[in-house]
Amino acid sequence: MATIPSVVVRVPATSANLGPGFDSLGLALGLYDEVEAALTGDTAEVEVEGEGAGELDTGEGHLIVRVMRAAFDRAGVPQPKGLRLRCLNRVPHARGLGSSSAAICAGLLAARALAAPELTDDDVYALAAEIEGHPDNVAPCLFGGLTIAWTDMSGFPGKLVLSPHESVQPLVFVPRTRLSTEEARGLLPKEVPHADAAANAGRAALLVAALTQRPESGVLLTATEDRLHQAYRAPAMPQTADLVKRLREAGVPAVVSGAGPTVLAFTTTDARDSIDSIASEVGSDWHIQPMNVDRSGARVQFPETR
Repeated sequence: MATIPSVVVRVPATSANLGPGFDSLGLALGLYDEVEAALTGDTAEVEVEGEGAGELDTGEGHLIVRVMRAAFDRAGVPQPKGLRLRCLNRVPHARGLGSSSAAICAGLLAARALAAPELTDDDVYALAAEIEGHPDNVAPCLFGGLTIAWTDMSGFPGKLVLSPHESVQPLVFVPRTRLSTEEARGLLPKEVPHADAAANAGRAALLVAALTQRPESGVLLTATEDRLHQAYRAPAMPQTADLVKRLREAGVPAVVSGAGPTVLAFTTTDARDSIDSIASEVGSDWHIQPMNVDRSGARVQFPETR
């Protein structure tokens, strides 16, 4: 199989759950990691700039390298001896903004572009969900927009991609502290009351309508209520729980982003005064950043060969 010299992949941050849509709803955000990948040399070499620099493995143990090798195996193509990666990481790690999904999607798309064109979009999505363990972050990362993701009876992931209303702008409050997804999931009970599950089902349905058709803050505030995961995880991130509570009491539709500890708020026009007031009080432990909705998902570029 012929290969190309190098490829650049740009992948967006994502926020999963969005309150009531546990393990099913996700939103692509306008914050991006960029990965340049090439097949070269005899070993795996990884350069990391930005998030994770000096912390991440720079060889075969790096997540993107492992994902690329999994993609070559799935496509049935020979494993290259060497891989060279240059990673510019902007998505915060272990903050609930989909950094691992971004790395997984980048690795799969880079592998396909370099040497595994046999992999279809469905193949990439299925392998991304398999590696990540669930599809709620990889769906918006790959396809952009607001996504509804699920796994069918055969174990294959499905997705529906929707376009959020143009008036909805996400705002993230990113703390200095980290929280692993594994730790956050470990706090969840194995069973929940039927009434809580029913309430979340209704809120999740309302949230899809609110984000796409009725983005008033009052509707979004009701639609983002959750009973399945946020309260159970609160002891591991008390500052996050407190900030979500303060924002919601002020009428701002705010939720825990993914497994946390980042807070996601929807900054509709009639909620901005309250957000500005609370944002001025949270202090330097939080990085506050408005986000655009990414509507196109991960993208692959082929640099000109010099």
